[in-house]
Parts: sequence; structure tokens; C-alpha cells
Amino acid sequence: MTRHGGLDDDLRDGYLRRLGVEAEPPSVDALHRLHRRHVERVPYETLWIQAGLHWDVDALAAARRIVHEARGGYCFHLNGALAELLTALGYRVTRHVGGVHEPAGPNPDAFGNHLVLTVAGLPSEQNPGGDWYVDTGLGDALHAPLPLVTGSWRQGPYGLELSWPADGVGDRRLTVDGSVVSRMSWFDAPAQQEDFAARHGWLTTSADSGFVRVGTAQRRDATGADVLRGVVLTRVGGDPADRPRELTGRREWFEALGDVFGLRFPGAPGAVLDRLWERTVEGHRAWDAAGRP
Repeated sequence: MTRHGGLDDDLRDGYLRRLGVEAEPPSVDALHRLHRRHVERVPYETLWIQAGLHWDVDALAAARRIVHEARGGYCFHLNGALAELLTALGYRVTRHVGGVHEPAGPNPDAFGNHLVLTVAGLPSEQNPGGDWYVDTGLGDALHAPLPLVTGSWRQGPYGLELSWPADGVGDRRLTVDGSVVSRMSWFDAPAQQEDFAARHGWLTTSADSGFVRVGTAQRRDATGADVLRGVVLTRVGGDPADRPRELTGRREWFEALGDVFGLRFPGAPGAVLDRLWERTVEGHRAWDAAGRP
């Protein structure tokens, strides 16, 4: 069987079907199409942690879940799998070590908690250098790639700014106005998928990890994002009169996962779904008691 990068032809073609796009040569327009369809159709989600499942950072395993199980993941899975797909399609892709910072400001200790992608060799009138920042793993932040230049952009309700920080905390910095992810920095040096394994282990098992404490699902589109944290469903960028909804019933919660995020868990054992719901309710109660930080 033919392989395209790390993906065999069946997995590559299945991935494209999941995104609803055709295979085409690398171009600026095609990259934007792939990015938009990815964030619209493949959810950012950490619910597998609450369900007691153990995923590693293997990008091909993530791609198989995306294609065959209609699942998502977080940055290591989403950007890792997308990197494999882009490579299979002929794009020049580089992984980078990034760090999502707390609202208080840049923190060197955060590096390693985010996987960033850049794509080179696609010049356009607005981006003659041809380098692009690509990120489908930030939840509700990016809808489309950004030129890898200093500047500001607006995508739906979110203001996005790229800068080259002078404080020594990373080589590039993204600031997002309106997102849970307010700041993220990364290093220019290339990274490998396995470079994120140790931090992934902590993020998915430590009682101090936000991913362990509260499950989330997020889906981006052109006008905003749907965000589920615990049992609270929020629409960002919708009617200002729309308020967050608490989905306190099990059936209502699972229906929202399917209808809003495309997460229906076909073939999942009942015990796994029971654990997912019970852990979600427990985590939400603790988050609520702590003032929902």
C-alpha cells in the first residue's frame, strides 16, 4: 500500500473525507480550506481523560481516531495528526515546542504544553515570505492560518496578534482577545512528536492538571465557537442575549456532545460512558465550588 508521509493512502483519503475536501496540490487557498474544515469538523476535546482512556501522543494513532472513530483530542493529537496529513499532501511542515501561558503573563515553565505548526513555501501577496502559523489545537482560538509576520487580525469575535517578544520567553507570541487562551509562545527550533510525551503524561494524569479536573469540548467556526466546560455549554460570538446553559441531565449532555461537537462514541462500552458522565459531574462540582477559575 502506498504511503504519503506517515499516512497510507487509505488513511489519507479517509482523513480528507472526514474534512469534506478533495486532495489538491499545496497552495495558500488549500491550506486555509484544510485548516478551516479541521477546526469546524474535528473537535478539540479532553473527554477521553474523564472516561479513563489512555491516549499517547502518537500522531498516526490520533489520525486513525479522527478518521475511524470521529474523535478529536487536544493540541498534541490535532496538530500532530494534521502535520501528518499536510506532509502527505506535499506541504513543508515543522513542529515547534509552545507554551500556553496563564493570564498573569509569559511563563518559561509552560513550554512543552502546546504543539505548534508552521508551514513554509507558500508566498502570497499579503505574505510574500510564504511562512504560515497553523494551529488547530488551541480550542476556540484560530479559524484559519495566520501569516508568520508581526501584525493583528480578526477572526470572528476574536482579535489575534502575532509578535516577536523581547522578554526571552519564546521566539514568537500569539495574543488572543476573547479566548480562554490569552497568550501562547513558541520556539522557532524544530521539534519532534515524541518531545511532548513527558508533558502529555503530566497533563493527563496529574490532579493539578486542568484537563484532569474539568473536561472540555470546543468547536470553532467562522462566526465564533461552541465551548463545553464540565456541564456548561457556551456560545462565543452568538447573540449577546444567549447565556451559558448548564446541561445537568445526562441525556441532554450527551445529546449536546453529538449535535454540537459530533461526539457520539459509537461502540463505546456502557461502563466507559458511565465513568465519563460521573467524572464530568464530579469535576464540574469541584470547579463550581472553586469559583470556576
